[in-house]
Amino acid sequence: MGWPVVTIGETCDLATGGTPSKSKPEYFEGGNIRWLVSGDIHRKEISDCEGRITQEGLDNSSAKFLPLNSIMIALNGQGKTRGTVALLRCQATCNQSLVSIMPKDTDVLLPEYLYANLHGRYQEIRRITGDDGNDRRGLNMPLIRKISFPLAPLDEQKRIVAILDEAFAGIDQAIVNTEKNLASARELFESYMGDLFKANRENWPQYTFKDICGFVRGPFGGSLKKSCFVGDGIAVYEQQHAINNQFEEIRYFIDDKKFEEMKRFELLPNDLIMSCSGTMGKVAIVPSDAKKGIINQALLKLTPNKKILSEFLKLWMESDDFQDQLKIHTTGVAIKNVASVKILKEIEVPLPSIEEQQAIIEKLNLNYSETEKLADVYERKLSSLNELKQSLLQKAFSGELTSEIVGEAQAEAAE
Repeated sequence: MGWPVVTIGETCDLATGGTPSKSKPEYFEGGNIRWLVSGDIHRKEISDCEGRITQEGLDNSSAKFLPLNSIMIALNGQGKTRGTVALLRCQATCNQSLVSIMPKDTDVLLPEYLYANLHGRYQEIRRITGDDGNDRRGLNMPLIRKISFPLAPLDEQKRIVAILDEAFAGIDQAIVNTEKNLASARELFESYMGDLFKANRENWPQYTFKDICGFVRGPFGGSLKKSCFVGDGIAVYEQQHAINNQFEEIRYFIDDKKFEEMKRFELLPNDLIMSCSGTMGKVAIVPSDAKKGIINQALLKLTPNKKILSEFLKLWMESDDFQDQLKIHTTGVAIKNVASVKILKEIEVPLPSIEEQQAIIEKLNLNYSETEKLADVYERKLSSLNELKQSLLQKAFSGELTSEIVGEAQAEAAE
């Protein structure tokens, strides 16, 4: 192939943005300026996005309008956001969780060519931070500047971009269709669950939330300063545990002395935790083998009493019946927050007998099991399609991509 290997720092200009003060609601209310955050980098091209800030908000931040056609890369973010890339096709600014990468000379380097290279190296870029992808350590400009790539001649760049666009058209459509099927399968279960609760709301006795469980909102942030944390010990559970419904991956620990000070916030088996900020209303049940621990300030702990089974409470809290009420009591403009515990305690809960709760749990679990079998088929299809894309990208940047290979890939995607 013989193409020279260059770095982003040698060939591109980089820029990032900033966030206006969240204590100034007027910077956000009615804003029509596109202000990108890490969650927006989930598609190839950003041609439009939500207007989030005002001109005054922009003027009072370090953010500036970004170059059109630049490559946006997410520096951090929860889940799989970090390392994702997109092409910016509209006037926008961004916060500090994103970096704009713009070739210094588009007669030497096409943005679309660099985008394709970075898009195909998502996992590799995530590993640049030196972690396994599970924590929140982010990328930064010095790391991005060091990323290298093969610089093909301009005509070859154009050929690669054109042939990848042709190849990915069918694959991306197959991915869209499969994602829709996956979403439909999950929505069908949620609809079934929601209809069950709504249909019986008038038939079941009504209780207030405070009648069926105890409430403990997480401690004030100042109670859990970084200086409190130790290398190992008693777990501090965070929003990620409620959002991802997992209790194995622990980032922070406190010692026995600190635990005794905060024993009120201890989690016990069959307690429920709910996320209360940003991604709200996600619920998980504490398993019997969970590591001893406490909740942090972003969680609400719920301890069911004898009137209600933990699994039934979780199912109800995941239904539209509860989620719709939760949205009504949400506060905040930029970052959404659950209302006070005092308000939540008064939400009404439709509650059948324990025997009927158990029957409903079994019925919904069976339905969920069938849904997950179908979802597994779609997820394996998605995995196969994404692997096909990665294979084509690898061949493109090693000079091995041909029309014959593209035709075979399109045929495989259509199966």
